[in-house]
Amino acid sequence: MTTEKTMAIDTLEAPATTLPEGPRTISLALQGGGSHGAFTWGVLDALLEDHRLDFSGISGASAGAVNAVAVAHGFANGGPTAEGRRQLARDTLARVWRGVAGLGSLSSMAQGIARLMTGGWNTDAGNAFNGVLGRWMSPYQSNPLGFNPLRKLLQDEIDFESIGRLQLPKVFVSATQIRTGRAHIFKGRRLSLDALMASACLPQMFQAVEIDGEHYWDGGFSSNPPLGPLIDTCDSRDIVLVQLNPLSREPIPQNAQDIQERVTELNFNSSLLAQMRSIDFINRLIARGALVEASGYKRVRLHRIDGGKAMQELSASSKLSADAAMMDRLFTEGRSAAARWMNRHFDALGSESTIDIRRDYVGSMA
Repeated sequence: MTTEKTMAIDTLEAPATTLPEGPRTISLALQGGGSHGAFTWGVLDALLEDHRLDFSGISGASAGAVNAVAVAHGFANGGPTAEGRRQLARDTLARVWRGVAGLGSLSSMAQGIARLMTGGWNTDAGNAFNGVLGRWMSPYQSNPLGFNPLRKLLQDEIDFESIGRLQLPKVFVSATQIRTGRAHIFKGRRLSLDALMASACLPQMFQAVEIDGEHYWDGGFSSNPPLGPLIDTCDSRDIVLVQLNPLSREPIPQNAQDIQERVTELNFNSSLLAQMRSIDFINRLIARGALVEASGYKRVRLHRIDGGKAMQELSASSKLSADAAMMDRLFTEGRSAAARWMNRHFDALGSESTIDIRRDYVGSMA
């Protein structure tokens, strides 16, 4: 598990240097967000298609972890050429998300599980499945066999043994250790099917995933997504965050369902905000000379791709949808958002950050 001590980001950039020719190397941090992860699928599809980029590391939680391992499968099994590896990553992402959409055709109980699998809570009082099973029964009662349709899908599509041998990009998946409440990062040969299922394990619907005597729930509770491993162990100083959960929403929620949806959204953003505060704090220590970069700390350039207004218009409960048309729309929006970001910010890679971390994540102290 990584520590936060090396987290730092440039707000006072180093003097500009001449950038080398060839691809720019980045790391990717993929936030969880249920079926909204189809937006990240579109972002990744566009970035993999653009040969101006190389990838040093990928981290993810929940749906972000699913996207991360799909990309890793392509790089681990796509053959000796960069083109082959990138194409298999794109193909694997497509098959996984088409498979998730296909879960919507399951029987009524399995369909309810499939919807809850994708993240968040549905608080609609008219939803009898969630109303009865989710509120009044634990998953140990309502789903005693531990049925999860996502497990079979990922087992069929992902070669976890090959991912365990993959050198680049490095891949990190977060899950929440129930006993301590801390984030646990799975990587290398420990990044198994069980680890991925732990990262996507919602406690309202699924029994905790046991790995080596410890029990885990969804990684979104504790590290959504994990930034520390990318800073500590990856060579690239440029981290591109693919953010699904909006930082702000209007208007202020007033009915019970809207309030609960916003509470859920805030919960799944809280770990990201905490990491950003640590990054900002340590960055300022470096800027003042209180920390020396050569002593184990390093400057990191942070960037963000999000859905903007289009994502804000989606309710939090739509994360539960297994509707193929919605996923296709999110995929298209993700590709477009990545293209816009590349057109606007590609030249900043290797040079400067493109977000204002204090304005967007830290806030002011009155």
